[in-house]
Amino acid sequence: MKLTDFMDMSTLQNIQDAFSDATGLAAIAVDNDGNYITKGSNFTDFCMKLTRGCPEGAKRCQKCDATGHGTYECHAGLMDFSIDIILNGEKLGAVIGGQVLPNTPDEDKFTAIAEELHIDPKAYLHAVKKVPVRPEKSIRAAAALLEDVVNRVVLQEYMNATEYKKILVWEKEIASATETVAAIKKSTRELESIASKQTIMALNASIETARVGAAGAGFGIIAKQMGDFSKQSAEIYKQITEDANKISESMVKMNNA
Repeated sequence: MKLTDFMDMSTLQNIQDAFSDATGLAAIAVDNDGNYITKGSNFTDFCMKLTRGCPEGAKRCQKCDATGHGTYECHAGLMDFSIDIILNGEKLGAVIGGQVLPNTPDEDKFTAIAEELHIDPKAYLHAVKKVPVRPEKSIRAAAALLEDVVNRVVLQEYMNATEYKKILVWEKEIASATETVAAIKKSTRELESIASKQTIMALNASIETARVGAAGAGFGIIAKQMGDFSKQSAEIYKQITEDANKISESMVKMNNA
C-alpha cells in the first residue's frame, strides 16, 4: 500500500509546511523506496547546496538518511530526525528533516568538517551561521509532535477513503438487490396468473365430473386437489409479494440514509 493510494499529498504538504514555519526545522516526506512525495520545507543552503552538493558530503548524507532514526546528530554536526509513517502496523514512508543546530556553531569544528569535505571553509562558516539554532529538547519535542500529527492524519485519511469505498459498494449492492426484488415481483405475478388458471381448470374439471356422474369420481378427487393446491399456491405467492415489498422498502430507506 502507498500513501498516494488513499491520500492527497497536498494535505501532507500543508502539515509539513506549517510545521517548518512554526519550528524552523526542515522537513520532507519520502516513500519506502526513498522517493520524495512532498516538496522540501525550510531546507538550508548549508545542507543542500554545500554539504550535499559535494561528492563526499552527499555520500555521508545518504548514509545518515538510510540509517538515522528518531532524532539524531548528522555527520555535519546538525540535528536531524526521521519519523516513520505507520498505518495498521505497516510502514508507508517517513518524514525526514531537521537541519538545525542545538548550540551556537563552533567555528573550529565546522572549519575542520569543511576541509574534510573539500568545501571552502569561509563559505561553509557563512552558511552554518544562517542555520536555525534550537535547544535539543525543543527539537526532539517538535519531531515527536510531527510524528503524532502526521500519523493521526494519515489514519483519518485512510478511514475516510475506505468508508467512501464501502459506501460505493453499499449503493451498488442496494441497486442490485432492488433489481432482484423487482424480478421476484415479476415472477410472482406470472405465478399468480398460472395459479388463477389452475383454479379455473379445477372448477371446469369439477363441472365435467358432475356431468359424467360416478364414472368421473376419481377425476373429481384430482380436480379438488388441484383446487386446493392452487389456493395454497396463491397464498404463498401473496406472502412472497409482501416480503419482496418489505425488502424493497428497506432498500429504499437504506439508500436514503
